[in-house]
Amino acid sequence: MAVGPATESLPYPWQQELWRKLVALQASGRMPHALLLSGPQGLGKQALAEALVRRTLCHAPGETACGRCHSCAMLASGYHPDLMRISPAEKSRQIRIDPIREVNGFVAQTAQQGGYRVIVLQPAEAMNVAASNALLKSLEEPGGRTLFVLLADTPSRMLPTIRSRCQHWSLAIPAAQECLPWLSQALGDGQDASFWLNMASGRPLLALELATPEARGLRQELHELFDALVRGAEPVAEASRLARHPVESVLWYGIAWLEDLIRLGLSGDSCGVRDPDLLPLYRQAVKNGRVRDWFRLLDYAREQRRLLAIGGNPNSQLVLEAWLVRWSALLRS
Repeated sequence: MAVGPATESLPYPWQQELWRKLVALQASGRMPHALLLSGPQGLGKQALAEALVRRTLCHAPGETACGRCHSCAMLASGYHPDLMRISPAEKSRQIRIDPIREVNGFVAQTAQQGGYRVIVLQPAEAMNVAASNALLKSLEEPGGRTLFVLLADTPSRMLPTIRSRCQHWSLAIPAAQECLPWLSQALGDGQDASFWLNMASGRPLLALELATPEARGLRQELHELFDALVRGAEPVAEASRLARHPVESVLWYGIAWLEDLIRLGLSGDSCGVRDPDLLPLYRQAVKNGRVRDWFRLLDYAREQRRLLAIGGNPNSQLVLEAWLVRWSALLRS
């Protein structure tokens, strides 16, 4: 499930300790030339990276960027000559070699504002092999006052040679007390916040996304669809009900529910279930199927979601239909 970019000018509350460490590195002149910020979606990697970009390019930084200098004004306008952003081209899931060649030319130039040149690569694991190899020279010899910021959900999918040339900062899932006050304020309901934070496995920005009307609607549609499958509905026909939703989002819910189901099947304890509304379905599924079969379905769903993320399977509707057929067979067995 996609999580939109944050708009806060400062890092989120649960990022304050990490932010202080980054500021201390910059203030002491020990900031590495390449940072890799990693962690699952929903933790705010992009917000942290943007705060770092602003402070790095600012002419008079304090704890954060000043927001008043000419450099900050250019950033606020949406353009800065010493900042380059690289991400997959529209309708592509990969970062290819051509934009990386532009990066190599960019780092060979002198910063126009007399400060740093900053390159933001997101998602870094989207670089194909040719692009990754082309980036190596710039990462090895970036020149002075250059900062690469690479963001990755799954850094293990990056080439080891890229990872080894970056200082790796992994964002951990925060303790509930660090993010619940923020989420409660964002949603206007503390009890609602606790439910969605649990549903999101502790990732506050994902919880905020799951609580949107559109995401709630998808969850309700999926509840109804799975009830229909238990009653004998045809899975391929039911798949058409979900055509307007991104298949990645559908699979995200399916993976979360399979993890719940397996957890319940192994322990028999419903306390760890993230979506208690589905407990009747889970109990029926545990009664009908074997845990190892649910593991196979979970592996299938994760692999299909991975392939969709990198553009490895262009027919998303067929993926959804095949996945629901497998679900249906296990629910009725």
